[in-house]
Amino acid sequence: MARIQVNDLTFSYESSFDPIFEHVSFMIDTSWKLGFIGRNGKGKTTFLNLLLGKYEYSGTIRCDVPCDYFPYKTSPQDGEKTADELMEDWKPGVESWRVMCELSELQVDEELLYRPFRTLSFGEKTKVMLAVLFAGENDFLLIDEPTNHLDKEARDIVKTYLAGKKGFILVSHDRDLLDACVDHVLVLQRSTIEVQSGNFSSWWENKERADAFARAENEKHMKEIGRLKGAMQQSQSWATKGENTKIGFDPIKEHDRSKNTRGYIGAKTKKMEARVKVFEQRMEKNIEEKEGLLQDVEQIRDLRLSPLTHFRDRLVETRELSLRYPDAEVPVFSGLTFEIRNGERVFLQGRNGCGKSSLIKAILEAAGYDGADFVLDGRLEVAPHLQISYINQDTSHLHGDLRMHAFEHGVDYSLFLAVLRQLALEQAQFDKNIEEFSEGQKKKVLIATSLLTPAHLYIWDEPLNYVDVFSRMQLEKLIEEYAPTMLVVEHDVRFREKMATKVVEM
Repeated sequence: MARIQVNDLTFSYESSFDPIFEHVSFMIDTSWKLGFIGRNGKGKTTFLNLLLGKYEYSGTIRCDVPCDYFPYKTSPQDGEKTADELMEDWKPGVESWRVMCELSELQVDEELLYRPFRTLSFGEKTKVMLAVLFAGENDFLLIDEPTNHLDKEARDIVKTYLAGKKGFILVSHDRDLLDACVDHVLVLQRSTIEVQSGNFSSWWENKERADAFARAENEKHMKEIGRLKGAMQQSQSWATKGENTKIGFDPIKEHDRSKNTRGYIGAKTKKMEARVKVFEQRMEKNIEEKEGLLQDVEQIRDLRLSPLTHFRDRLVETRELSLRYPDAEVPVFSGLTFEIRNGERVFLQGRNGCGKSSLIKAILEAAGYDGADFVLDGRLEVAPHLQISYINQDTSHLHGDLRMHAFEHGVDYSLFLAVLRQLALEQAQFDKNIEEFSEGQKKKVLIATSLLTPAHLYIWDEPLNYVDVFSRMQLEKLIEEYAPTMLVVEHDVRFREKMATKVVEM
């Protein structure tokens, strides 16, 4: 049993004035199944790279075991090679028979190892890489968001697989996966790092209790400060009034006073000022003691939405719809019948490649938005003048700075920045080009744009990939409050269970 000891870790990127980590210390055990939780941009992937020795830092990281990282990097040229050829580069010395044993646990045929890597689906690539990752011995494994883009079936397989393993750090925003797979959590809070036994749900329950206590203590603290300020102002008033009486008096109204009284008044005023000074010191000490009380309370800020209401109740209807691309003999899907009515939140569910995104493109084309090259049979009807707010699962088209993005999409720049701040995008990011953002931060740009686009129908295609769990909770609260009409593709089980009013199996 080995341990990873972090002492006084401080790290920042050369392009940033703000440190990612500052004087951080904690210890983890390499036999744990550790879930790594935190807001986008807080430094989860950065810390994994620090463990791998990729960056220089101050402080110490003592790690007595070798680390290996998922996902493995591949180049466009690697697409023609097989996984059997690539895995020696990924994990030198790995034995093929061990990889095959891991593949069987992942319910994957070993023939995938001998196909060109480019021909594998996203889920197949993920499973092959995980099999290689776990085929070694005595490595501490760093697993960075393994279920992004995976369908429900593939997620369930990966979840079951990881639940039977140990000795890893799992970076994930999927609450269902974290609850099933981890026995400890490492949490990047707003200003500290916390290590705790348990899974995500047990940590969140403890955190909510701690946050409620901190808020109650802060309320008591603020009342005390208010009382002290009032007492201080009263004392200052008395002292000032006494000081003003030292010079000049009315001999008729103050017949019992003489010029010799001035010394007495001065001494009394001096004592009063001393009391004022004590009050000030007491208040400052109280503030200092309580300062930072709420520094780790994660604020789930309320988002706002202004959905439009269409004059028609039925916004989208399909009857026996099939979709086929021109160069394909077999349709992507066929016989699809469903409808979307005002106020419904329809979730599309099915395996990767079953046509969920293709259906979305067909609806967008029917509504007069950008189309795609495919052939439809059957009926697809969209309400006239339907305004749609669309989140694409792909972020590669994002470019330029935030001001340019807001202008191109017709949203108010100031409101756009305000929503991004509510989604916990650091203000330091505002001056960067979007290409420099993390994937989670890019997703937040798309989400903020969609929230500020008035629409009858919100179509979101895998909006939560890479998005942190706190932002997911914000979106759940927003959708529950404003009840927009939605068509959603999302593999987060918890999100779908809470938000869906209808699930369409494809």
